[in-house]
Amino acid sequence: MTTDPAVTVRGVTKTYRSGSRTVPALQDVDLDVSPGELVVVRGRSGSGKTTLLNVVGGLDRADAGSVVVAGHDVTALDEDGLLRLRRETVGFVFQTFGLIPILSAAENVGVPLRLLGTDPDEREDRVRVLLAMVGLADHVDQRPGELSGGQQQRVAIARALANRPAVLLADEPTGQLDSHTGRGAMELLRAVVEAEGVAALVATHDPVLIEVADRVLDLRDGRLSGPAGSPPPPAAR
Repeated sequence: MTTDPAVTVRGVTKTYRSGSRTVPALQDVDLDVSPGELVVVRGRSGSGKTTLLNVVGGLDRADAGSVVVAGHDVTALDEDGLLRLRRETVGFVFQTFGLIPILSAAENVGVPLRLLGTDPDEREDRVRVLLAMVGLADHVDQRPGELSGGQQQRVAIARALANRPAVLLADEPTGQLDSHTGRGAMELLRAVVEAEGVAALVATHDPVLIEVADRVLDLRDGRLSGPAGSPPPPAAR
């Protein structure tokens, strides 16, 4: 039985203007990511990694090509459709964590569910399960300032999973962490991707984090190299 990719990118091109110059951020990019798969896109700063994640997540629009996420044609969605995509289908993890300082860990994780109007009891159950999954069951009432950087990133990962997204996008998720803590965060991502069946696309230039990926793709000057399609089944490896 075959599983359709959760993310399908075909021929995506994106350019920006810098004064009188046109700067290519993405050039004819093709990419598939399957449910339960963690794909790392690596490249230097300015290689186009963030632009690729933004285009997949509906934060930016491609100039050409197509993007399909969990059956949604992202390139055809209007602004309301893109907002629903980001609330219901895609989860984001950022380098700077993006937690709300005045809210507890549990309240931060529950924010996406509040925006969706989830029943309070269901919301509390989901938050409790997620914080336990990321090893923070004993820190539910602590605010971000009372947590370490690694713990804050774990809260951010739990928050990104709150609405049961089909796709998880992580942009330099270990950029604020030391190498040991960063490895722990990536191993956690690996575990939750498998547990939740999420398709994860992670942008990084940290070579230490490559080990936990199912596939590693290189992005240089907006061009993607490496196996764009889904990996072979385990028996074929």
